Amino acid sequence: MVPARFVTDSSLALLARRLRILGYDVLVLSGARLEEVLETARREERVALTLSARHPRAFADVTVRRIVRERPAEGVREIAASAAPSGPPFSRCPSCNTALQRRHPMEARGEVPGAVLRAARGLSFCPGCGKWFWEGSHVARLKEWLEAALGRPLAS
Repeated sequence: MVPARFVTDSSLALLARRLRILGYDVLVLSGARLEEVLETARREERVALTLSARHPRAFADVTVRRIVRERPAEGVREIAASAAPSGPPFSRCPSCNTALQRRHPMEARGEVPGAVLRAARGLSFCPGCGKWFWEGSHVARLKEWLEAALGRPLAS
């Protein structure tokens, strides 16, 4: 499968974050109208993710995936079954979609808690928004949700 790239508006921001955690490239256009999402999808060769059943004729050449708001796990499962991610799980910033960089914990001195620096073997840094990421207790909960949504263990 060729890695798919997606675009959506802020109504699907939670789904976008979950997909980014799985390694998918998902651009979120805050406050965008459907036509703006579709135009970006066409221009950047992305698949549009939307809650809308509407698909204007002017954008008939754009691939659109309709997502049901009440069933985000189903949306994640369907996308994962039909499209390859751009990278492995936890390789993209869930906030801004930038590819994360592995960094030595000492580079984060003064920016993350000391206990994290002492315990972590490596941290991830987002050059886009400047956030640091590490495997805390929340990661186990995220993995559990994602594995339940996918119906299988996460790839390493």
